[in-house]
Amino acid sequence: MAFKVLIPKDVRAAGKQYLIDHGCEITVGDGSGHIDLDTVGEYDGILVRTGTYITEEVLSAAKKLKVVSAHGVGVENVDLPACKAHGVVVTNAPTANVNAVAEYTILMMLQIAKNTYQVEKKWRSPENDYNTRDTICGVELEGKTLGVVGNGHIGRLVAGKAMRGFGMKIVVYDVIPIPPERREPDITYVDTIDELLAMADFVTLHVPLLESTRHMVNMDFFKKMKKTACILSAARGGVIDEEDLYDALTQGVIAGAALDVFEAEPHVWPNKLFELDNVIVSPHIAGMTKESLDRVATHAAMGIVDVLTGKDPQWPVRM
Repeated sequence: MAFKVLIPKDVRAAGKQYLIDHGCEITVGDGSGHIDLDTVGEYDGILVRTGTYITEEVLSAAKKLKVVSAHGVGVENVDLPACKAHGVVVTNAPTANVNAVAEYTILMMLQIAKNTYQVEKKWRSPENDYNTRDTICGVELEGKTLGVVGNGHIGRLVAGKAMRGFGMKIVVYDVIPIPPERREPDITYVDTIDELLAMADFVTLHVPLLESTRHMVNMDFFKKMKKTACILSAARGGVIDEEDLYDALTQGVIAGAALDVFEAEPHVWPNKLFELDNVIVSPHIAGMTKESLDRVATHAAMGIVDVLTGKDPQWPVRM
């Protein structure tokens, strides 16, 4: 008998085909992310995206459920203690969109460094002010210092691209001490985040959203940065206190920000940050490339098949 897998929000064909090829019968939801408690008991696995929540209520109703696989890295929408209590394995796809997010982080840094939003806004306006090219001036990345907070897959790749591609100096901090064998030459590793903030012209965040990281980027954090520095985030919205960020940007505590993630996703409007010319914004699309979406869907599907066929999953989530 085929395993039954629920996909509340659709994924790329590559992931669905992987499940089918490995003996799974799939059901794709209506895209809302809602899980019907009356029917969830039929399924052996669930592939979840942002907007689908695996709660105690869902798990209690899902009597056959053996595995929940996240479409990406984040599992904030999955009740991990409840999954552990119900004997449900949780997997994710931590490496699938690494390159996409790293490239997008570099793009955000270039956009904020070159003031592209301000220039384009004036150039597209009815005034069509050509003199904008003389009044709004960007900076070069070469020789600038990039502070990387979080030394995971994405943080390391961003550091490499910035250093080798743009000639930037790199400073890295991670809450977990980085052993000598994982340290790269020509990169400065610091023991405290304060050291990084004092040195960096750009600060990029690559940490998960945990209770320990929620609002870790606040006014105290901004006051330790250079006044000319900018912050970048394609991590998780709740890591930054957005009220404090607005105050820091409007009071000249820091120079700019580029944000792909927000705390109230997907309903982020109205948001005062959107009114500011020194902020670049996008709707959580850093990892959304054709290539990465194929990989994420496939890796998430692989986690489900691994568990349902009695194998150890390649990317288990620690619970």
